[in-house]
Amino acid sequence: MDIWATLSGTAARWPGRFAVRDGDLRFAYRELEQRALALARFLLAQGLRAGDRVSILDVNSHRFLEAYYAAAAAGLILNPLNHRLAAPELAAILQDAGSRCLVAGPGFETLVEELRGHGLPLECALLGGDEYEACLAAHAGPFEPAAASPDDVAQLYYTSGTTGVPKGVMLTHRNVVSHARGTIAELGLSADDVWGHIAPMFHLADAWASFAITLVGGVHVMVPRFGAESVLRAIEQERITISNLIPTMLNLMVKHPRAREFDLTSLRAILSGGAPIAPEVVRQIIAVLGCEYVQTYGLTETSPYLTLSLLHEHLAELPAEERLRYQARTGRACSFVELKLADAAGAPVPADDQTVGEIWARGETVTPGYWNRPEETAAAFAPGGWLRTGDLAVIDGEGYFNIVDRRKDMIVSGGENVYSIEVENALYAHPAVLEAAAFGLPDPTWGEAVTAAVVLKAGESCSAEALIAFCREQIAAYKAPKQVHFLDELPRTGSGKISKKTLRESFGPTSVVAPWP
Repeated sequence: MDIWATLSGTAARWPGRFAVRDGDLRFAYRELEQRALALARFLLAQGLRAGDRVSILDVNSHRFLEAYYAAAAAGLILNPLNHRLAAPELAAILQDAGSRCLVAGPGFETLVEELRGHGLPLECALLGGDEYEACLAAHAGPFEPAAASPDDVAQLYYTSGTTGVPKGVMLTHRNVVSHARGTIAELGLSADDVWGHIAPMFHLADAWASFAITLVGGVHVMVPRFGAESVLRAIEQERITISNLIPTMLNLMVKHPRAREFDLTSLRAILSGGAPIAPEVVRQIIAVLGCEYVQTYGLTETSPYLTLSLLHEHLAELPAEERLRYQARTGRACSFVELKLADAAGAPVPADDQTVGEIWARGETVTPGYWNRPEETAAAFAPGGWLRTGDLAVIDGEGYFNIVDRRKDMIVSGGENVYSIEVENALYAHPAVLEAAAFGLPDPTWGEAVTAAVVLKAGESCSAEALIAFCREQIAAYKAPKQVHFLDELPRTGSGKISKKTLRESFGPTSVVAPWP
């Protein structure tokens, strides 16, 4: 099965079943299918051919869902863009992807014009609103969707590498559909489910559900932008049954002063992923939302889920506090993927909940590699087809993983990946900065807060507020430091490298687990 078949099959079985609720708009599955086909016709009419890239820049909307399926029907590769990025960052992604067309939602007109000035290979841009609807109406009619091979690349998600340079993660039709089928089985998804698209649809924390919910004939509810109260209201009004939110969102929702005033009884499960979460927040989620809580873990490279904290049957009989301990862990391996915890030599580590290893993964949901980066692709895989995740964890006797650290200097803030070198590059661009190091510290709101330690040049002066504002001009606001500590010198290891471990220990809590060899 290819991605298009997950929609066409459902439209054939249940043509009149509601598929999308987006504000005042309501589309049935047959209508969703026809709209996606019209968009596919438009894209091909621009001269795009199989394998070409098309990008989308939008908030959560019916357009995003239609673009995912239109690209599949046209044989194109969809490149979802993070609308929180600055124009230079988006331009670098569009340039690397070689995207020939951009679909943008209402409100992004100014940004699209700014992107046009970056010498990109874009040949057309379709803006949302009236222009979008007019294009769909003009391209309605018979259309034969492209025949896709399971291993054809279908989607291209950009994630920053350890060098700070964005790299495109390729996902195939096999990756996407295998993940959809696997999550349906694991989570018991059905036509009765109403999925809340609350986390951004450009991110796989939410995007995977576009295909799984469609395959079972469920309903997609679009929440354009996050606001704690507006999401609580959407759950009540739209009778949302399930969603995947990042911990920052959940934390703000359960701590909202009016949270308990809303009728949230439609919820059967809330999934959390994209960042670490504190057990105390899990406790509050269960108490306030009154539904099953499931911790998730995965990567863009794995479509994304690798683990779920769903309880084994015998663990479900434990007292509430013991169940919570498992629910707040990273989780056990999903049934559709193979995981192992490997030591530095690639050998399995003991399941003693103490010995640290790196999580390795393989299976049909694992990416074939990075766009136009054969060397980085080769480096990401170990012999036997195992993907090295770079995440360090322990595993207990029940098979439940718990992540303890990352080999890469990555900070997860508000569900977004921030690599320290991106922040450091922005800091070093300031004329007063001599040395800089960026790192993450635990934060009750963001999961991790981007933090910087800075040494100023002799005779120079600069405030933390000025440095933070300067960074916000260079990189996306969420990547900018939330705290800046000024030091006379940065701590170093014996080899002369800056010791971020020492910085974390100086300004935040220390880890209680043994370090990676």
